[in-house]
Amino acid sequence: MGMTLTEKIMASHSGESQVSPGEIINMKLDIVMANELSAVLTFDILENWGVDRIFDPEKVCLIPDHFTPNKDIRSAAISKTVREFAHRHKIKHYYEQGRAGIEHAVIAEKGLVFPGETMIGGDSHTCTSGALGAFATGVGSTDIAAALLTGDVWMRVPPTIKLEYNGKPKDYVHGKDLIIYTLSQLGTSFATYKAIEYTGNSFRYFSIADRLTMSNMSIEGGGKNGIFAVDDITVDFLKRTERYKNAPEDIVMIKPDDDAVYEKHLVFDISDLEPQVAFPYSPDNGHPVSDAENIQIDQVVIGTCTNGWYEDMKLAASVLKGRKIHPNVRAIVIPGSVAVQQRCIREGLAEIFIDAGCVFSTSTCGPCIGGHMGVLGPEEVCVSTTNRNFVGRMGAKTSKSYLANPAIAAASAVAGRIAHPYEL
Repeated sequence: MGMTLTEKIMASHSGESQVSPGEIINMKLDIVMANELSAVLTFDILENWGVDRIFDPEKVCLIPDHFTPNKDIRSAAISKTVREFAHRHKIKHYYEQGRAGIEHAVIAEKGLVFPGETMIGGDSHTCTSGALGAFATGVGSTDIAAALLTGDVWMRVPPTIKLEYNGKPKDYVHGKDLIIYTLSQLGTSFATYKAIEYTGNSFRYFSIADRLTMSNMSIEGGGKNGIFAVDDITVDFLKRTERYKNAPEDIVMIKPDDDAVYEKHLVFDISDLEPQVAFPYSPDNGHPVSDAENIQIDQVVIGTCTNGWYEDMKLAASVLKGRKIHPNVRAIVIPGSVAVQQRCIREGLAEIFIDAGCVFSTSTCGPCIGGHMGVLGPEEVCVSTTNRNFVGRMGAKTSKSYLANPAIAAASAVAGRIAHPYEL
């Protein structure tokens, strides 16, 4: 019997020739990652266990990105604890503020996980790297602590749901729209502790950024992980990573077996799909943008880990070029990484954002989690390219967040209300 993508990777890292859903395995890890918030909890656990060692300093990645640049004394103390731990253990992949960016973007662009490899992270959106043909999932700090000691993780093999997307997308329809639409049809728990395998001929029209966005939001459907087979688009991206440039290697063209068994196989025709907007207070409350009539806004956030790739920046800039942000709106643009930020500066996108009246920020998770750099006040309304819009997610409990792709967000910033670029 054949295996799905997730099953093949889990088998190869557990010493088994075959694994099936429901089996408990001990899986070897290629990388273990934590941000500053999950890391300090992990360190407390290690201290309670009475240990101060890690399995391999070259296979651990620590990236402070949530409340950084440090927003207050408490966040500075947390970052200091992580910094000291990284230096003490000589962790190779510790990235100080201003030298990398948001963890999920950094992991991908540096090539810290490649096709067929395994990764766990102390953040629910670790599943982002599944776009590169890797098994990547978020876990709790106790699992991170155990993995730091052993390099393994105890895990149950998930069943796989295959989602197939066919058809050529309309203008301004991107990966964000596909995932919001999928959630609107299936809900936020359709894939709880299940692997999501994305496929279909639509992806020939999308960039790797669209795949990364969809894998990122797999957890919004409850997914244990979200994963794509490797193709030429994947390979082209991987060859531009720091890992490949430093030491070119064969890239595993991992694909599912033809006779793989899926729990479900769902097919979507996206030919007539409009850009989507997820209304408050859930990512599955998706609607065509044409349903969002006369919704006035106060803030727009473009970027962060979900839509902070260069392609997203370029899309937003194409809408904002020669235009001004509405006088009643503030717009914040957050590249996913320093590398994306630098490219935006080199290629003139930063100037477009600033000329339009945007804040062009350093990389941070701040506004997405209602931490800093764009917290919403009472009753305020935001259009955001981030991944969650729960009650109070981005600020006051009475605020509202609408999720959309970068083009819709940029058009809305200009119009002062939720808008399609065609309306400008």
